[in-house]
Amino acid sequence: MTPMKTAPRDLASSASATATRTPAIQKNPLDIKVLAAIARSTSSVSPMSLLLPMLDWVGHLAVSPGKRIELASLAYEQWLQLMRYLASSARQESDAEPPPAQDRRFAEPVWQTWPFNLMHQSFLLADAWWQAATIGVPGVSRHHEHVVSFFARQLLDVLSPGNYPLGNPLVLRKTIESGGMNLYRGLMNALDDFQRLAANQPPAGAEAFVVGGNVAVTPGQVVLRNPLIELIQYSPTTAEVHPEPVLIVPAWIMKYYILDLSPGNSLIRYLVERGHTVFCISWKNPGVEEHCLGMDEYLELGFEAALAAVNAIVPERKVHAAGYCLGGTLLAIATAAMARDGDQRLASMTLFTAQTDFTEPGELALFIDESEVSMLEAQMRETGYLSAGQMAGAFQMLRSSDLLWSRMVQEYLMGERSPMNDLMAWNADTTRMPARMHAQYLRRLFLNDDLSEGRYPVRGKPVVLTDIDTPIFAVATLTDHVAPWRSVYKIHYLTPTEVTFVLTNGGHNAGIVNEPGRPRRHYRIRERPADANYLPPDDWLEKAQRHEGSWWPAWSEWLQARSGKPAAPPQLGAADYPPLGDAPGTYVHEK
Repeated sequence: MTPMKTAPRDLASSASATATRTPAIQKNPLDIKVLAAIARSTSSVSPMSLLLPMLDWVGHLAVSPGKRIELASLAYEQWLQLMRYLASSARQESDAEPPPAQDRRFAEPVWQTWPFNLMHQSFLLADAWWQAATIGVPGVSRHHEHVVSFFARQLLDVLSPGNYPLGNPLVLRKTIESGGMNLYRGLMNALDDFQRLAANQPPAGAEAFVVGGNVAVTPGQVVLRNPLIELIQYSPTTAEVHPEPVLIVPAWIMKYYILDLSPGNSLIRYLVERGHTVFCISWKNPGVEEHCLGMDEYLELGFEAALAAVNAIVPERKVHAAGYCLGGTLLAIATAAMARDGDQRLASMTLFTAQTDFTEPGELALFIDESEVSMLEAQMRETGYLSAGQMAGAFQMLRSSDLLWSRMVQEYLMGERSPMNDLMAWNADTTRMPARMHAQYLRRLFLNDDLSEGRYPVRGKPVVLTDIDTPIFAVATLTDHVAPWRSVYKIHYLTPTEVTFVLTNGGHNAGIVNEPGRPRRHYRIRERPADANYLPPDDWLEKAQRHEGSWWPAWSEWLQARSGKPAAPPQLGAADYPPLGDAPGTYVHEK
């Protein structure tokens, strides 16, 4: 099978197209410096992205007397509920009034005793009131409504009584029992974290997980290295393998080895042990020198270069391609381009928590509008890349209760370090993103939704997902804050081909690192035949069969059903792609 020949990309045309999408303000050096300075002082969050929604909400609430009457009535009803609950709790009745509001942060029975019942119920009722106040105000745009509601929730979370020593009965009890040693240990933990942050060191405990030592240890060889990727071919462990190899395209916002963590939860090792020949891309951690790399380079030097190497090492065989998060979006773009150009080298396409339609990307969209993107572009213009620290603030706010406040209470007030695991250590092993690529990604996909609208260009011509005719296996996770499952589900109406959709419990990462044997795991799966009628997501959820355990075996079986008869495994590398060194390679170690 001969790889498709493509015309060289017209760099001038690409640059011109990019320039037409760039706001005029970005061309003024003074404006760039001002925006970049603001970004540095606000953790890369645009003040205008918050101010405009606030003005929209305040202005429309001021001219909505009916809404204000509803809110006053709600406040009075909440006050009555709180009084009934407190009176019932004081009498210690067997059929005591249940709490007006409940939250797992206050699940311990001690929170139902005076005065902590008053504290936490007042907080929860206030939170409910503000949510009602920020939703449903006539005239407020949907996006502004979501922004105001989100930031109101963030500000209220700061005031949670559980975040303060005198307001948290569990902390008070711990302090009395330990003679205050918990607060001393918490202070030491805080100082240690501050020192690590200042020295750009990983969090406490992460040093126990060493890339190539006890994580990312599946044996293999680097068979391709170019300025953007290393391609790893993994050593076979079975006498025979399925003839169609698997090429994995991870996201470049993360190190690839989330798919090759410890031996017990490595998806790559799992596939190899089941007779698959596996290749995986390891992306370079870009710096200032790579600032000019764009989405086109990630397609050409990334997926297309890797696919050419796989074709040379395993000739005359189609390839099962799998993409994770941004890697899945890139894979969908590449697959659509191949279908458009008559390239039939893929046997199937698998997408892990990957969006192809960005009209409803969840709460992440709160941080992506014209003002925010312009600010990020200005900051990246000065640095040449987007650092992990610039992204961390937004991701933490999406789950501030879990990622920020609960951790601070546990480690700084209770004085107990949360145990580190391989997934947490991987999460701290951060990467950067080139300025040009990230700006194009935000504008073309998030702001303009060019891919689902059929406007995304590859080699000067747009691609459309309706051209894809290879079978698709798509995995979404139930509590994903980055790629909500209903957004991932939209692949069903973007392409007419066969789609097998899996919805598993867990989040964006933990739902994918989902090895067999892990407790409390389940998934739903349903196949949509090619050209079948569209089934809305809620109907799919009702009809899809639930299975206990990991979805990994279902995917392995799906790949096997679309593969040929097992045969002897191929050699590591080929004449034009000789082995260059042991896995996990060198790019994964770049800081």
